[in-house]
Amino acid sequence: MLSSDALSSVAYGTEQIVLVLTTLSAAAIWYSIPIAAFVLVLLLSLTLSYRQIIHAYPGGGGAYVVSSENLGQNAGLLAGGSLLIDYMLTVAVSVSAGSEAITSAIPFLYGHEVVISIVIVLLLMAMNLRGMSESANFLMIPVYLFVVSITAMIIWGLFRIVTGDIPMQARGVVGSVVPGISAALIFKAFSSGSSSLTGVEAISNAVPFFKKPRAHNAASTLAIMASILGFFFAGITFLNYWYGIVPVAKVTVLSQVAAFTFGHGVMYYIIQFATALILAVAANTGFSAFPVLAYNLAKDKFMPHMYQDRGDRLGYSNGIMTLAIGSIILIAIFHGSTERLIPLYAIGVFIPFTLSQTGMIIHWLRNRPKGWMGKTIANFSGALISFAILVILFVYRLGDIWPFFIIMPVLLWIFYRIHGHYQNVAEQLRLPDSVEEVALHDYDGSTVIVLVGNVTRVTRGALNYAQTIGDYVIAMHVSMDENPNKEQETQNEFKRDFPNVRFVDVHSSYRSVEGPTIRFVDMIARNAAKRNFTTTVLIPQFVPKERWQDILHNQTTFRLRRAFSSRENIILATYSYHLKK
Repeated sequence: MLSSDALSSVAYGTEQIVLVLTTLSAAAIWYSIPIAAFVLVLLLSLTLSYRQIIHAYPGGGGAYVVSSENLGQNAGLLAGGSLLIDYMLTVAVSVSAGSEAITSAIPFLYGHEVVISIVIVLLLMAMNLRGMSESANFLMIPVYLFVVSITAMIIWGLFRIVTGDIPMQARGVVGSVVPGISAALIFKAFSSGSSSLTGVEAISNAVPFFKKPRAHNAASTLAIMASILGFFFAGITFLNYWYGIVPVAKVTVLSQVAAFTFGHGVMYYIIQFATALILAVAANTGFSAFPVLAYNLAKDKFMPHMYQDRGDRLGYSNGIMTLAIGSIILIAIFHGSTERLIPLYAIGVFIPFTLSQTGMIIHWLRNRPKGWMGKTIANFSGALISFAILVILFVYRLGDIWPFFIIMPVLLWIFYRIHGHYQNVAEQLRLPDSVEEVALHDYDGSTVIVLVGNVTRVTRGALNYAQTIGDYVIAMHVSMDENPNKEQETQNEFKRDFPNVRFVDVHSSYRSVEGPTIRFVDMIARNAAKRNFTTTVLIPQFVPKERWQDILHNQTTFRLRRAFSSRENIILATYSYHLKK
């Protein structure tokens, strides 16, 4: 399950390399072979580096935790913010690639990728809100199906090549010089291909979920996953080169490789089906990781506390819904195009990679356990390569990743604003050391203003209650120009039923209830303060039996509560009358 994000990336990793190379010439596809070799070197380096993180942070060493502890708060927030964006992109990229796999197998759906992607996101959100623990075993099926089917495709393809069944159809011979090739093009292709390494960090974030010995089992799982990923990426890239496949608009590269290997038979459709499924499962890893990261940031008071709340199914519901909304927005903005999402995805991945590896260097230098020198070298190589990819992205893909430089500073600003707010709140609410320092005020009485629309059971109940808590009760009514006779009837009826309660009719010429009400309450509050009285505004309301029925009634109560919430020294109360049918 934890490997699904990384393994599924082979569905688009090779394709992204080839897409960049073919902007020059189909003959340039042979460069995908050495580029893939460098990606595999990066995979090896990151695997060794994250094995170190697993052993150093057996409690779950996400980039946010590692960076915060070793590089400071700013680096931790940069890593955390990048990962929040990256998890949204994980969902967006995975479901977009999944929809492309579906349309490759079912051509008449082509052109509806955005709708398909949004439907998949909504389904994943609903499943996670309902709780996924019962479905965990079921979700393993797509992972195993994908591993078996892709392994079979690569082995069968290599067998047919070795036996001469499929002659070489490559567009260019390895080592040949392609006119116009440049370092910029190679670097762009390499940075796009590096997207295949997304998800490598997932296992290091989830060490506590493993059976004991947790660190050992997590490290072994990481090694197995990296081996499978390397085999898949190398095999698909080689088959694509040998077959001479060029990207086309309506069919993915992986779909073409499968069709070339098996034809359009049962195995072809199994691979397309398995690819779509594992990409959906990979998107689901975002729904697992984003809420937990949001919880940790909220716990440290850098995100709203609502992200710490668990729903009925013990999931972090607010984080799940936020991730779904953010992913849908990204899919809509980029029209469900995997190619356009990949550069942003890469930048969101390699910033946390670089920071976490650098943080581990500081960790080893500070603690110096047994074998710390070798561990430092492993993390240094990971940090260096990750940083090199960041430089490539900054230099050669700036036109694709520029939104990140707007979103990230805004996100960091929001983090600090939220943190500053919580600090100010804590400072103002914290009790002083001495109880005597708490300023208490003794009031001589209380004024209660009851807002009256019509004389109903709700009004009568509210006025009876007001008389039990108030020394001075005022009933306030806002009248309009449209029906003077009705306003007079309301006044007469009120005086008949409550002769001892002062009734005030405030006229409104502009059909506004809030404005006249606020002005009247402010005036009464000033007079009450002179008499050393408190001022309470009591708003009567009836509550329908069914929740959906709320939309059938006006929202005056809500608007008044919002208006008075900013008034200091005014107590706001609601009297609710519950309807029975």
